[in-house]
Order: sequence, then structure tokens, then C-alpha cells
Amino acid sequence: MDRIETLAAGAGGVVVVALLVALLAPGALSGPPAERDPGRVDIADATIQPQDIGGQTVELRVNTTLRHRGNPSRDVSVRLQAIDAESGLLATTQTVSVDELRGERERIVPATLSVDREGGYRIETVVYQDGRRVDTGRQQVSGLQALVPAYARTPITFADERTLPPLGVAVREASGDQTTLDATALLTNQGSTQPANVSVQLTVRQADSNLVADRASADVAAIRPGRTAETTMTVSVPSEYNYYIDGVLRKDGVIVDTTRTAVNLDPSERLAVNETSRDVALEVSDFERDRPTAGADDGAEMEGDSGSATPGFGVPVAALALALGGLFARRRLS
Repeated sequence: MDRIETLAAGAGGVVVVALLVALLAPGALSGPPAERDPGRVDIADATIQPQDIGGQTVELRVNTTLRHRGNPSRDVSVRLQAIDAESGLLATTQTVSVDELRGERERIVPATLSVDREGGYRIETVVYQDGRRVDTGRQQVSGLQALVPAYARTPITFADERTLPPLGVAVREASGDQTTLDATALLTNQGSTQPANVSVQLTVRQADSNLVADRASADVAAIRPGRTAETTMTVSVPSEYNYYIDGVLRKDGVIVDTTRTAVNLDPSERLAVNETSRDVALEVSDFERDRPTAGADDGAEMEGDSGSATPGFGVPVAALALALGGLFARRRLS
């Protein structure tokens, strides 16, 4: 019996020592704490907005919304690439480092890409965490040529009316081989101010030869916001021919709008203006990710990662195993 009591006491001592070790050094019986693992980062959304618009280039402001879950993440960066939609060549790239991400929240990461103001681009977004690519996405942007530079902006445009053409032409006088025409430009102020230094220029071209027959220009008087006004110019051309009249609207010497009409002075042939045109407008597609958006399963997984669970069995299980081992040994000896 002395031997049995000695073994039982030894087993009890092992249990006590194991409990002390588990309390003083929790990592001895379990895996590394979850707090050491970085959280999870992915892309929630991204938007593109034009900023500074120049004559040849435009700056695109790209706001990438990052979603963070779990423990703090320190080494995170976002790389943006603008790839030409037609040639597939890389136009420009930029990498932005992100400050430490904490908690279950979203953060907007702004960046600016400078590209040519023509054609379209594919904006590629890549998120890196600890040097590893963790998420990617893309957007399409087209019609940048439709953006008007700041120096060329004016609310004055040629009127776009169904019943009244932007350029109206009337014969003032016809004598011999010359015809004098009055050309009236119909202009509308679509803004809220009265811009200055606006002028209209007319160029009359003979339809068959494309030779310039005459030119005229005039300054545009002040037009109140929301109103339409007329500016009339006089040109003289040879009779018995057909002509195109091109109207050019300028603001501080910069072309801001154009229009065209036809004048038929040859009774044997009629000339018409091709009114078919295609409007170009800025278009930005929705943001597309390379993998599905994180769902409920991902959230449950992150909750498990951010808790106190570890790959080990934990203190209670280890203590129970040692106690059962001692009792089993005592039973066999008895």
C-alpha cells in the first residue's frame, strides 16, 4: 500500500505542477495566441472622379475603400495601375501605403492618377498585406475627351433647338455674280453668370473645292443667364455655288463649341449637312472584384480568429487529462 500511495501522491504532484505551468505560461499547453496573427483586409468598393482637367491630361482621383476585420494590420498597401483600354500598355502606376488598420471598420484610401485626356483606361487595384496580394479589382473609364478643361469652360453655347437652327442664313443682296448673306448665330447662356471675352467666327467654304470664300467674326454681347440672343454677321460669296458655313464659338481664344449649316445658291444641285453625330460622354463602370465579396461564413471565420481560441487543447483539457491519467494508474496498481 505504501507503493500505491506514493504513486498516487506523485500523480497529484504532476497535476499541480501542470496547473501552475499552465497559469504562468499559457502558451506551454496551447498554440500561439491569436492576437499575433494580423487581421483580414479586402476591397469593399472603389470610385473614380476627374480632378484637374488640362488640355492634354486629366487627373483621376481614385478612392479605394478597404474593409478590415480582426486583429491590427500594419503592413498594408494599395497599388493602382492605369492600363490603356486599346493597346493594353501601362500608362501610369502609383502605390499608397496604408497606416495601421484596427477593428471592424472601413477606411478610404485616396490616390491620384494622371493620364492623357483621350480614349479610355482600365484601372487595376491591388491590395497587399505583409507583401502578399490579398485582393484585386478593376474599373473601366472612357470618354475622357468629353471633359472640358477649366480654361475652356463657358456657359455660352450654340442654341440646340428643333425649330430654330443655331445658324440661320438669309440673302441680303444678289447682284451679278456676287451674293451677300446675313448669317445669324443663335446663342444660349446655360449658366448662372455672364461670361466675357466670347466671340463667334464664321468660315464659308465652297462645297466642291473646299476653298474659303469668306470669313466674318463678331464679339458676343452679354447674355443673361438662361436667355438666348442673336449675333449677326455678313459675308459675300460668288453666286451659283453651294457652301458650307462653319460656326466657331471661342472663349478667350479657345474653341468651346462648333456648328455647321449649308447654303444652296446653285439651283441645279442641293447640298445638305450630315446631321448624324455621336455624343461622347465620360463613363465609369462599376467596380469589379476578382473574387466574391466576403459573406457570413467569412465573418464567422474572422470572429473565431479574433477570439481567444487557439490550436492547442487549453488548460482545462490538459488538467483533466493528467488527473484521469493519475486515477487510471492508481486503479491499475490497486
